[in-house]
Amino acid sequence: MSRMVGTVSRGVRAPIIREGDDLRKIVVDCVLQASAQDGFAVRNRDIVAMTEAIVARAQGNYAGVDDIAADVKEKLGGETVGVIFPILSRNRFAICLRGIAKGAKKIVLMLSYPSDEVGNHLIDLDMLDEKGVDPYQDVLSLERYRELFGYQLHPFTGVDYVAYYADLIRECGAEVEIIFANDPRAILSYTKAVIHCDIHTRARTARILKKAGAERVFGLDQIMNAPINGSGYNEKYGLLGSNKATEDKVKLFPRDCQELVDDIQADLLRLTGKHLEVMVYGDGAFKDPVGKIWELADPIVSPAYTLGLEGTPNELKLKYLADNDFAALSGEELRDAIKAEIQKKDDDLVGKMVSEGTTPRRLTDLIGSLCDLTSGSGDKGTPIVYIQGYFDNYTMD
Repeated sequence: MSRMVGTVSRGVRAPIIREGDDLRKIVVDCVLQASAQDGFAVRNRDIVAMTEAIVARAQGNYAGVDDIAADVKEKLGGETVGVIFPILSRNRFAICLRGIAKGAKKIVLMLSYPSDEVGNHLIDLDMLDEKGVDPYQDVLSLERYRELFGYQLHPFTGVDYVAYYADLIRECGAEVEIIFANDPRAILSYTKAVIHCDIHTRARTARILKKAGAERVFGLDQIMNAPINGSGYNEKYGLLGSNKATEDKVKLFPRDCQELVDDIQADLLRLTGKHLEVMVYGDGAFKDPVGKIWELADPIVSPAYTLGLEGTPNELKLKYLADNDFAALSGEELRDAIKAEIQKKDDDLVGKMVSEGTTPRRLTDLIGSLCDLTSGSGDKGTPIVYIQGYFDNYTMD
């Protein structure tokens, strides 16, 4: 009988990772122990993935509020600083905002509306329609926002992020003024020194601000992009991808991951005789259909991966073949015809009808999303994910 199981994704438990731990050895040992204990054989083209969090923790890649403040003061001048397009998150942004506020005398906080970049809503779209507000043109003061919409709580966290961020800034000793706008140029009526906090649109925002006359423009990727007083840093992403570690410290996105994934791949080949693929993953790239939150608050799904994970899927749509090319067939005859079609498929199916409806996303984004959903973000204790059969197709027994 043909093999009945296709792709399998397993969460693999690991010890709590601390700074200085030999993550290369830990990951390899955990995978081999899981294989022995759970009775699955290691096979060629299996995938081993680890969360970016344990990589950064092993590296000790942390930055404190005072480190952030010193960097902000040096780069922005320490007076009035515009902070625009932050996401609404206690985990992702609150500690960063504390550092920014400590590095300035006044913060003009400009929030996008009705939602932030990743889909956290301040207000419902229907409320905008009801009040006749145009989010593409209207700039709202805090007073006008409260008059129109009152005190809105986040549906998942129960937090009024407008009040929460304002209080946080004041607690750090800075004045605060809050406005609501979606055109980055609106901040320039208040200050020419700006930190733009958007993740995936940051290059466009910087270009617009500079063209409109901003004098000091920095993205979050340019804050903590070098060590401050011996702190951690990320030369490419700065504060982007950081998470709250303590009330006065953030864990930064990991750096220098490529050597790690290559070394783990080499160790597993030496110990098992099998060629596996290895990657580091962060947020998955998917959207919650109820809360409308787009998960990808990291700057990229995978900061490092082995060569075999480059590219996009090249797959035929089985439903299309069954309903069109082989509509007259059934049973074993249909199965054999589809298998034959898969075996002779072109190396590049882009734009061809037979692949329509397959997912034209990068392999690392698809696999990273699978890993993120498998490991979860809570107390599962499985920061390593082991995937089998991902590159299989209907012809493989």
